[in-house]
Amino acid sequence: MESFEGILPLWKETGMTSHDCIFKLRKILKMKRIGHTGTLDPDVEGVLPICLGQATKVAEYVMSQGKEYRAVVSLGTATTTEDASGEIIDTANESLTLQREQLADVLAELTGTIIQTPPMYSAVKVNGRRLYEYAREGKVIDRPSREVTIHRLDLLSPEQEWQGKSIEFEIEVACSKGTYIRTLAVQIGEKLGVPAHMKKLVRTEAGGFHSKEAFTLAEVEQLVQSNKFQSIVQPIERALTEWPYYEIPQSLEKGFANGQTLPAHTDLDVHDKIVVGKQGIAHAVYINHPEKEGYMKPEKMFIRPELEQS
Repeated sequence: MESFEGILPLWKETGMTSHDCIFKLRKILKMKRIGHTGTLDPDVEGVLPICLGQATKVAEYVMSQGKEYRAVVSLGTATTTEDASGEIIDTANESLTLQREQLADVLAELTGTIIQTPPMYSAVKVNGRRLYEYAREGKVIDRPSREVTIHRLDLLSPEQEWQGKSIEFEIEVACSKGTYIRTLAVQIGEKLGVPAHMKKLVRTEAGGFHSKEAFTLAEVEQLVQSNKFQSIVQPIERALTEWPYYEIPQSLEKGFANGQTLPAHTDLDVHDKIVVGKQGIAHAVYINHPEKEGYMKPEKMFIRPELEQS
């Protein structure tokens, strides 16, 4: 059985869940150790980094990095799910008029650290159950609000003015993990005093992987059949660029190879992690030891043939 290792920048198409993608990839690649880096709703298309083999160990690092989206916001109606798949629950009473400057001011207000309450139709757990499970039963329950960061919120539509019972415009959002773009669409409407929902969403970047380097399942299958798939698999190191790299000194090679507790590197005074390896190949991710001051311990270790043979 052939096995691959690294990160596949997959382009998830609409109509599929993230789990559907994993199921199909296991068949295409003939391997089981595959994991995704966060769910994308079936109606959403876009970049979904897939971790293969040992790269599943860094999935949480990929998930914690920022994301970018392009979304179409629709003013005039609100829905149960905050997107176009839900039932309409509110409609504007009269025709709307919106000036570009007015919208630009609202987008500026929502840039930076904001508070969001996860929508009822979401995978957030409350009292051990997913919110969407309550929602399907017709229940609305209290759920904890949280801070998220909108790094950039740009208006892409060229209009200077919009008029009508329904108004649509496109935005581009760069944001932190945990941001709900459909909730952001509702918040834009709230600040404008009108019901709103997200009509369409495309994720253009996730975990440092961009749309231009992503491949569809059909393209992946073709590359596997032509024995060219490995050429598009990105190395584990792509998920570790946030932290400084530390070349293993020869005197400590054995200690690192065995995952021993070692004297802390000075970079851990300013970074929460360091990457250690040999000749640029990551061997482990180390963190400050939680109990032994002045020491560090491995948080993740990778079995790399390049190191074992040296």
